[in-house]
Amino acid sequence: MQLVQTVSFPEPQLLADLSPLPDGLRGVVWDMKEEPGEELGGIDGVILPYVDAGAVMGSLSKVPDLKFVQTQSTGYDGVREAAGPGAAVANASGVHAAATAELAVGLILAKLRGIDQAVKDQQTESWKPQRRQSLADRKVLLLGIGGIGKELARRLEPFEVTITRVGSTARTDAAGQVHGPEELVTLAADHDILVSVLPLNDNTHHLVGPEVLAALPDGSLVVNVGRGAVISTEALTREVVSGRLQCAIDVVDPEPLPAGHPLWAAENALITPHVGGNASAFEPRILKLLKQQLEALAAGQTPANLVQQGPF
Repeated sequence: MQLVQTVSFPEPQLLADLSPLPDGLRGVVWDMKEEPGEELGGIDGVILPYVDAGAVMGSLSKVPDLKFVQTQSTGYDGVREAAGPGAAVANASGVHAAATAELAVGLILAKLRGIDQAVKDQQTESWKPQRRQSLADRKVLLLGIGGIGKELARRLEPFEVTITRVGSTARTDAAGQVHGPEELVTLAADHDILVSVLPLNDNTHHLVGPEVLAALPDGSLVVNVGRGAVISTEALTREVVSGRLQCAIDVVDPEPLPAGHPLWAAENALITPHVGGNASAFEPRILKLLKQQLEALAAGQTPANLVQQGPF
């Protein structure tokens, strides 16, 4: 049975790119900044915007018969609560994995090899060669073994690193041992690089706090391309500003980082503005996923990537 009849798109171009829609589906444009007018009546499926979805997420409560919400991001923190338990929620798992993994590798290499400092030196025509850390032979503590975690592990292996994986629970999978979060403090003491690709939920909020960071050896690198609040910004700032740890982060809590925050000026910090999945690979991959989701809805089938079942 077809549960969703009318789907809203956050901008006209996305609707145009996916048109014609499958038979039985109607598409309308709603930026979610205003009340859905009569001309948009009947909306029961919503595709959230990719950028700043959190700013308009509250508008989901204005859809009286909401059955389905599709994010364009892998993270879905706050979406289930905004949609309510009666609506299904699907994320864009897989769409951002390659691009986010690429950025994580880039951040690691840039910080270890001093590329960020070389860019600053170039501006003053300064030639300052020095021996830096290599990625080869480093021990990497990887937090998160989902799609992004798998892609990152695959990209790190050729660099001759040792990877220790941490998931939601301790177990063994096809790739070997997965450690549980209760082991983090012990594991941190024996690793040079900690990388988080974790989503944000009640179990991961501030999972990497003062105790885990303090356990890392001096000079260790903390990388975050998942969600900012998985790592305590206060604790990370103390360690980085003191010079004991380095960080290379694409996400932070809060975002954007406030003007005047100590991390902006910290020599040991490299910051990118939450662009992990925002690369050329995004558009063709999100269009492919959305096309598949719309076809499933029109056929009365269960869409992929559900993080909340709703009526399906």
